[in-house]
Amino acid sequence: MTEKFVKRWTDLFNEQMLVRLDKRKKLEDMGSNPYANGYKPDTKFSTLVTEYAHKAKEEIGETPRYRVAGRVLMVRDFGKAAFLQCDDGSHRFQLYMNKQGSSETAFKEYGLLDYGDIVFAEGDIFKTMKGELAMNVREFKILTKSIRPLPEKFHGLTDAELRYRMRYVDMIMNPDTRETLRKRSEIVRYIREYFYKNDYIEVETPMMHSIAGGAAARPFKTHHNALNMEMFMRIAPELHLKRLIVGGYNKVFEMNRCFRNEGLSLKHNPEFTTIEFYQAYSTYEDLIVFTQDLISGIARDVLATETVKFGEHEIKLSGTYARLTMREAIAKHTNSSMDQVNKREHLLELLKPVAVNMDPKKLSELSWGKLLVLCFEELVESKLIQPTFITEYPTEVSPLSRRNDTNPDFVDRFEFFMNGWEVANAFSELNNPTDQLDRFAEQAMAKEGGDLEATDVDYDFVRALEYGMPPTAGQGIGIDRLVMILTDSSTIRDVILFPLLKHEQMFGEEEKA
Repeated sequence: MTEKFVKRWTDLFNEQMLVRLDKRKKLEDMGSNPYANGYKPDTKFSTLVTEYAHKAKEEIGETPRYRVAGRVLMVRDFGKAAFLQCDDGSHRFQLYMNKQGSSETAFKEYGLLDYGDIVFAEGDIFKTMKGELAMNVREFKILTKSIRPLPEKFHGLTDAELRYRMRYVDMIMNPDTRETLRKRSEIVRYIREYFYKNDYIEVETPMMHSIAGGAAARPFKTHHNALNMEMFMRIAPELHLKRLIVGGYNKVFEMNRCFRNEGLSLKHNPEFTTIEFYQAYSTYEDLIVFTQDLISGIARDVLATETVKFGEHEIKLSGTYARLTMREAIAKHTNSSMDQVNKREHLLELLKPVAVNMDPKKLSELSWGKLLVLCFEELVESKLIQPTFITEYPTEVSPLSRRNDTNPDFVDRFEFFMNGWEVANAFSELNNPTDQLDRFAEQAMAKEGGDLEATDVDYDFVRALEYGMPPTAGQGIGIDRLVMILTDSSTIRDVILFPLLKHEQMFGEEEKA
């Protein structure tokens, strides 16, 4: 029964692949395992470059014999000699095969090599007549026979869809891809260590929730068979993390995945990474200081810079970041006065040029607070290129935030922007259970009215607040979007190892059936 599945796949093999399969058979016939194990390199190519690249040909002299391994990306064959360009993940390096200098077995094995094969080599270091660094190979072994040819070696994998679908090939052919994703790893490590240094503890909360809460977003639904229970992939870990503050942890953070059943765009992937953190006995003002120190620290200690380039923009990450209220930002970027911004009619007038695709009736029914946010999103966000904190969000769009003591129509909240994008969202947390229940109820009414992003009442969370949560500040940072800006990546797909794509049809409909 398994044969039909194997045949369906192997029937797609092209002539080059069949030639490589024949070479694999020849390796086996000569007693050489084409998928060998136990060959351990003792040196990285980057180490050899650091050690010898700066030395003149005459200075190198006799060197130790090094053992290396990597993937062959190019072969220049001269009959009795050849140069192989290899990549071991740290650097690219030349191996020099010479029939006289290499062992007979090594040169025989080389005769069955294809670019893309993973090889092991042992030899000493020299510089060619052109001054190029290379290894004079004495022993050579094909460790993994590559059956499928890599893309054309001088142009690499250029089709964007294929790059993301076959990330493994993209990483082989495009060193810039590996470098971007390596920087992501370093940024994530720095963030994690920064929180450890500030006495936070890292926690893990559920990925499946019985109530989709913690943010306004459309969730993915699933079903737990044993409990016969509808579940939601989490849209945010917020409510579970705040339960931990109730339980006695004063500083907690979680860096992990969230899921939102929404569209794909240059800045959105349905599965994405955030860090959320909560600190008792603090306010959102404390988190403004914390956030600036974290972001500028990444630039200084990871990227070794004070500014980053994104497209045509130079973004300065050192110094004091700008801070505006939402109303101040709208006034500044629309040439309005604060008195005008406080009037509903003026906000509707500001929206006219961008409201062509909006339902006029729904627009006219929006409250002043929702119109304010809409004006900000449509007319201001994209202009916030330099790091900027926006404060004073309307209470009606912030169901989990603490009301401002002076003006309860606003909450103690900020969003942090760079490159015209929201990167972080923070607020002093609402810990009044009565107020929280009222706001949950408003959300539930909106959901019954057809709002797909509204949530149900989380009565257990209200119960937790009734036991008492200390005054707390919390924040979420979008890791993917932050890395995009810090690595000058124009799409979120460039900073996610395996972004979501449409299902690939690998076989014709007839074969698939």
